[in-house]
Amino acid sequence: MSYGIKLRVWGDYALFTRPEMKVERVSYDVMTPSAARGILEAIYWKPAIRWVIDRIHVMQPVRFENIRRNEVAKRVSINNADMQGGKPVCIFADDPKTRQQRASMVLRNVEYVIEAHFELIGNDDSDPGKHLAIFERRVKKGQCFHRPYFGCREFPADFEWCDETPVSSFSGKLDLGFMLHDIDFANDMTPQFFRAVMQDGVINCRQEVVS
Repeated sequence: MSYGIKLRVWGDYALFTRPEMKVERVSYDVMTPSAARGILEAIYWKPAIRWVIDRIHVMQPVRFENIRRNEVAKRVSINNADMQGGKPVCIFADDPKTRQQRASMVLRNVEYVIEAHFELIGNDDSDPGKHLAIFERRVKKGQCFHRPYFGCREFPADFEWCDETPVSSFSGKLDLGFMLHDIDFANDMTPQFFRAVMQDGVINCRQEVVS
């Protein structure tokens, strides 16, 4: 049995990076299902439940903006650390050799309504209504485990409980091509994609995925 919710989220910027763009970051036109799941888990995550994204409602026109950001040029690798010599396992973002300035094509003034449900997993026999009540209470109080964000942590997301889905400004059908659906962590972190089609501002995420 599943238990559904609606959550309105909005923010000034968003960056849902296309995996085929390696150097300069370019965002998808809309939020991906994996990013939507990350927002729900930021508000309420429990090992006993699994969030499943059903639909994403796109409420604002798709607007892109090109910005430049400072990024680090490498990742921290514990394999390269000198554990015997006491070398710290870290990098310094203010080091000119580490910092790089890169362009990013981001989304501007985004707003979505996430329709999702959760499923009980494992041997947990707790009351599903309890999880739903806790999630609703946390949303209405503005509580979260960490601040939800749109793709990158520097692009925070505001959220509120949504009883009725507002009417989107979009009409007609728009094929957005193949989009990242989620990461299969149980299968060597295999990326999964689906054909994203927006009908009257609504993207149905319950479609067949391909790896």
